[in-house]
Amino acid sequence: MPRTLEAVQSGVDSGLHMGAQVYASVDGRVAANFAVGEAANGVAMTADSLVPWLSNSKPLGAVALAQLRERGLLDFDDRVADIIPEFAGGGKEGITLRHILTHTAGISIFADFPEASWDEIIATICAADVQDGWVVGETAGYDPRTGWYVLGEVLRRLDGRDYGRYVREEIFEPLGMRDSWMSMTPTQFRDYGDRNALFPGADGEQKPMSYYEKRAGDMAPAGSARGPISELGRFYEAMLTGVRGQDTAVLSADSARLLTARHRTGMPDLTMQYVMDWGLGFLIDSKRYSPTHPYGFGRHASDAAFGHGGMQSSNAFADPDHALVAAFFFNSRPREGAHHRRSQHLAAAIYEDLGLVG
Repeated sequence: MPRTLEAVQSGVDSGLHMGAQVYASVDGRVAANFAVGEAANGVAMTADSLVPWLSNSKPLGAVALAQLRERGLLDFDDRVADIIPEFAGGGKEGITLRHILTHTAGISIFADFPEASWDEIIATICAADVQDGWVVGETAGYDPRTGWYVLGEVLRRLDGRDYGRYVREEIFEPLGMRDSWMSMTPTQFRDYGDRNALFPGADGEQKPMSYYEKRAGDMAPAGSARGPISELGRFYEAMLTGVRGQDTAVLSADSARLLTARHRTGMPDLTMQYVMDWGLGFLIDSKRYSPTHPYGFGRHASDAAFGHGGMQSSNAFADPDHALVAAFFFNSRPREGAHHRRSQHLAAAIYEDLGLVG
């Protein structure tokens, strides 16, 4: 895959990123699974390196809730306050699970909650008001983190397990994603040794590995998942199998199709500043609104492609029209424009190398 390799290697050569991982498959057959550059200073990036998925974690929450729906424990139009009574108040009484999954709830709190316990985070969210000027279900704006804590608490109250354990047991393990985690103990982190990849900050600063070990136990449903990018690709292969009509180890075909159908259409996104379509927890390709749409899966992706991105560092998607799954990660966070250009370029290169154009 010469175009694909050149797209990631050129970024290493120019200093845009230290290293990268790329995975692609067609009809479930692996077409690419490789890495270039470094995972940390003096440590080679490999296809087995564990990398942070960041917001690519979000679709896991959608699948977890769909599993509870299959068990008859909830419906996507259930009100959050009926499951978490203290969530009511501040204009939040009518917010449903669907509103959170389509980023139309208006409850985004721009805080990292770095030192707070899970219960303290939930209490803070429950005490908050809907954002000023927001009409629940009619105003749209990407929520980076808040709503996914709420979904994690919904899961905990209905199932009994904490979010990280649930995802590990009900999604990662059934799909053979043995090196994927929502959070890890310090011992688990240390056991991976040089397989742990550093993730430079937006300013290029590289924190010591001890920092990443300390944060490995943090539980952030919207962004704390990590593992080889090929295992994220395996998750999308399961989603694609479902969308194409076959039940999988984690989800029925009907549920996969429901999650990846268009549930929010033609709405301007106040966070991203673009018109974007959403399924339930999954971004749906939105080039129909702008041919150069930066939040998507490249110029060759079909209208049916679905997936997600991770904060200026990764992208993963499935394209049912081409039976394609692609996932890739860069261990740097440049400015948004630079990341969008490299992401769009790499996605296009994958299609071209695989002869999926036209």
